[in-house]
Amino acid sequence: MATSTPTFFSNTLIEWYHRHQRPLPWRETTDPYAIWLSEIILQQTRVRQGLPYYLRFMERFPTVHDLANAPEDEVLRLWQGLGYYSRARNLHYTAKQVVAEFDGQFPGNYQGLLQLKGVGSYTAAAIASFAYREPVAVLDGNVYRVLARVFGRHENIAAPASKKVFEEIANHQIPTDHPDTYNQAIMEFGAIQCTPVNPDCLFCPLQQDCFAFQNGLVNLLPVKEKAKSSRHRFLHYLVLQHENRLYLKKRPGNDIWQSLYDFFLVETDTLHPDPEVFQEQVSEALGIPSASFTSTGKVYKHILSHQKISAQFYLVSLPFRLREETEESIGIQLYSIDEIEELPKPILIHSFLNEHFF
Repeated sequence: MATSTPTFFSNTLIEWYHRHQRPLPWRETTDPYAIWLSEIILQQTRVRQGLPYYLRFMERFPTVHDLANAPEDEVLRLWQGLGYYSRARNLHYTAKQVVAEFDGQFPGNYQGLLQLKGVGSYTAAAIASFAYREPVAVLDGNVYRVLARVFGRHENIAAPASKKVFEEIANHQIPTDHPDTYNQAIMEFGAIQCTPVNPDCLFCPLQQDCFAFQNGLVNLLPVKEKAKSSRHRFLHYLVLQHENRLYLKKRPGNDIWQSLYDFFLVETDTLHPDPEVFQEQVSEALGIPSASFTSTGKVYKHILSHQKISAQFYLVSLPFRLREETEESIGIQLYSIDEIEELPKPILIHSFLNEHFF
């Protein structure tokens, strides 16, 4: 791995960082558990949104042992609202892995950290440099953007082949005496100075050396391929209520929101399905000859990375409990409102419940 003495680029970033860094709790520790937790939470999440989650997780699970021993439902419930729930499941799995395979101690170097589930090259580099001061450069979206603009790189940063190019540049710039500060500096610089839109070029300390600024390419770099087109899904939720309890089910592992709880669901190809066909689908699934239900009238919208969700909810009051074999066949069971509050739920479901039951 190539390392170097400090360069003008790295020194400038570090000097800028000392003046402009935001006070964040994970920057005040060398505990690999706390650093790892912050990195997983901040993947695909802005600092402002992720900070309260980090503080809640650290309060509830101050050590990796506490997290490993927690029920999955509790971890998912605490994660609720952050999205990308596979991160939470990987977080929980990795905590168990650290306890079971490494006696509760995180591996002490970059290569060792790569053995952990959900820990890729970026997260391993972050932990290794911040906790152990190992001179390995981080590469996240902010770093790609800074390097592409300053060094004039036109490679598509979404293409796997481009990663090696940027790794070589990044590792050539990282100073061996304070790699932790440098990595924090370049990520912070990308987050608040060299931003995706409207970067503060006028007061940028790298302005004279920035290829993109000098050549009028700031808005064109970095190069990134277009995102995949989104799939539009139409979800129709039957809110089955018997007395003061609601039927919910745990979602399977082959779709969005794995292991979270929602209502009995009918998915269609349109927002407004044929009423007779829809009625027949519901009645057949529930084993009720003529289930009557009333739409709440509101369409709930939710956008995921490559999916757009439009959901409607229908209230169904059941005078009697469903047959046991029906409950088992469609995987639903009754919960009180207090029990439902404690269950991990997609934010879409949580929003509906807040409006109608909580």
